[in-house]
Amino acid sequence: MSSALNSSSTSSDQNNNSAFNNTESNTINVDPSEVEKFNNLASEWWSNTGAFATLHEINPLRLNWIEENVKRGYQNAANKIAEQGLSGKKVLDVGCGGGILSESMARRGADVTGIDLGTENLKAAALHAEQSQLENTLRYQHIPVEELAKTHAGQFDVVTCMEMLEHVPDPSSIVQACYELLAPGGVCVLSTINRNPKSYLFAIVGAEYVLRLLDRGTHDYAKFIRPAELDKMALNTGFVRQDIIGLHYNPLTKRYWLAQNVDVNYMIAVQKPLV
Repeated sequence: MSSALNSSSTSSDQNNNSAFNNTESNTINVDPSEVEKFNNLASEWWSNTGAFATLHEINPLRLNWIEENVKRGYQNAANKIAEQGLSGKKVLDVGCGGGILSESMARRGADVTGIDLGTENLKAAALHAEQSQLENTLRYQHIPVEELAKTHAGQFDVVTCMEMLEHVPDPSSIVQACYELLAPGGVCVLSTINRNPKSYLFAIVGAEYVLRLLDRGTHDYAKFIRPAELDKMALNTGFVRQDIIGLHYNPLTKRYWLAQNVDVNYMIAVQKPLV
């Protein structure tokens, strides 16, 4: 795939798919059934009542946590622009889907590139970015993160990879590429789902079958990742752990909150050392 980072709205010809490059890739770190599953839901990305309604609901919570850790990471690196948070930072959103997180980071002043392997997802993301008039600070590209790392190593201040690692065959390869793409002192935020009986009950039985918050088959329990496993992936690449937090939801009150319990959904922030 081309490594050019194209603007999401430099052309109004969305039918020609000009918002991103869409060429063949030789990557093997992709599950075609996962890509197809999310492509088939592309029309629902920006519906507050569709398949991704929960992502819209939790997005402010995760966005604030990301920005807090960006500030903390740059303070740790003695960087004078730490207090700006995401503003002015060059951000890569890996597995951006329809752009829910990408857009919210762009609105906070970040220069954002979102990448994904679902062409229909990217069409939905690019169209919404254009409608939101974010063309100057937000662009999308159809490219595996490992391929992007070969040509853009060390070029991003922040990398996010949310709700994606549990959908790929080799999550450690994704973590490695995120490390390579970050500039020294940069911050990476990852999120996924723990693997234990409680997470199976809540994330699959509860969310997909009982409450129907997600479509059935959205998750594969075998691909869930324990915090210790994700920690090991990150540390093996050279990352330093910054923070970890659990993401919780009450289906009766529809209230989300963060807490130290990481039994089900969790986020982890890591930093690339300055040297």
